[in-house]
Amino acid sequence: MKDDRRLKRKVRNSYIVSTVSVALVLFLLGSVGYLMAAAMTVARTLQQSVTVTAELRPGLDEERKEAIRAKIAGEELVREITYSPKEEKIADEDFRRMFEAEIEEILGDNPLRDSYEITLSARSGERELLEGFIARVEAADGIDRVSYPAQMIERLHATVRKIRLVLTLFGGALLIISLILLSNTIRLAIFSKRYQINTMKLVGATRWFIMRPFLGSAVTQGLLAGIGASALFCTAVYGLNEAIPELTSLAEAAKVGIIVGSMVAGGILLSLAFTFAAVNKFVNMKSNKIYLF
Repeated sequence: MKDDRRLKRKVRNSYIVSTVSVALVLFLLGSVGYLMAAAMTVARTLQQSVTVTAELRPGLDEERKEAIRAKIAGEELVREITYSPKEEKIADEDFRRMFEAEIEEILGDNPLRDSYEITLSARSGERELLEGFIARVEAADGIDRVSYPAQMIERLHATVRKIRLVLTLFGGALLIISLILLSNTIRLAIFSKRYQINTMKLVGATRWFIMRPFLGSAVTQGLLAGIGASALFCTAVYGLNEAIPELTSLAEAAKVGIIVGSMVAGGILLSLAFTFAAVNKFVNMKSNKIYLF
């Protein structure tokens, strides 16, 4: 009687430890996925902050200005285009602070030009596309000069590419390690029941009859682990956003919902897959070899 209670307690403890381990692995993967998505969003925002200034020739009428705007706006790399009149430029306090006297007193006229401030898309990192775009804008009738921070753009996109590579390699390595740990955890839990599996085989139980309770338990385990991991993840995201309000824009409900759903679904699918593999191994194993493990 005591032996039966001790065995049940060991099996229950093994099940609890296995469920907690699965939940922690799912929480780790979800957290890393969230941070990688946030980092990718920041990188994309930086790439989309590149601005090109296209200065217009003096004396252009409104119709010609609108034609130039429409032509530039139709370009593939353009994310946003804003008209900046020279009167607003010269009235800017930061610009005027660079001069000790009024510019008009020195030059007698406003030396600035009307211009279009062009914000580029993330694809501006492709040099051929960017150079082709700049050449077309410069060749447009009515454009006097085009200026943009070429070296800064090149360095920015190179840095973003390195960040993405590092995050991808780190995420991939962590995923592989987590799956190995998860597989070993579930395999050890099934290992403690190998004699039960062998006994069922000896009395003539079919493969499906043996696997069915284990797979059912795996679904329950994966569901509980996914729910537990989701609770930890949501708590961590809430605490992070409370500590760093700037991250609120990165924690959209849709993104968090996708990660939570993935953790629950992933917990069920992974538990099923690894449980099936582990049980199938002992079902196919000969009775005289099961004692060697």
